[in-house]
Amino acid sequence: MKTMRGTLLLGGGLMLGLLAGWLLFSQSVPALVANDRYQDYILATGPVAAGPVSPDLDGVWLLDYRAGKLLGTVVNRATGKITGFVEADLVKEFGIPPRADCHFLMTTGKIGPGQSVLYVAEVNSGRLGVYSLAMNLDGQNPGAVQMRRHDMVFFRAPPPGPKAEAKP
Repeated sequence: MKTMRGTLLLGGGLMLGLLAGWLLFSQSVPALVANDRYQDYILATGPVAAGPVSPDLDGVWLLDYRAGKLLGTVVNRATGKITGFVEADLVKEFGIPPRADCHFLMTTGKIGPGQSVLYVAEVNSGRLGVYSLAMNLDGQNPGAVQMRRHDMVFFRAPPPGPKAEAKP
């Protein structure tokens, strides 16, 4: 009985030790995002899907505080060519009053193979917007870049006032 109890304790201790070692020393997957900021500008990048058979495309996002604009473009990594910019008016998107103090944060995230989205948060209003870039594949203006807002939600209770509702 004593030997069986000792064997079970030894086996249990070994299992706990192996589990602890695996949890402590296993490699984690790093978050690979590319963004940077300088004064009134934020830059972020992420992959853009351009159809079932497409070259590798890289999306570039630029947030311009001074103009209150979010700009987006696509770079063909094979040719190094940049398509034209598309823009969104963040003042209207986030319902920011004129001359209000605003603070934006943004980063990209991957939502599927070869496709990323941009998460833009405005700290004072408590809103979070989700955007993506895509290539126009229809017959009108092929090769042009399109920007799409997927969602706009509050990440905390809306501030009191008449414009406290998120836009659909």
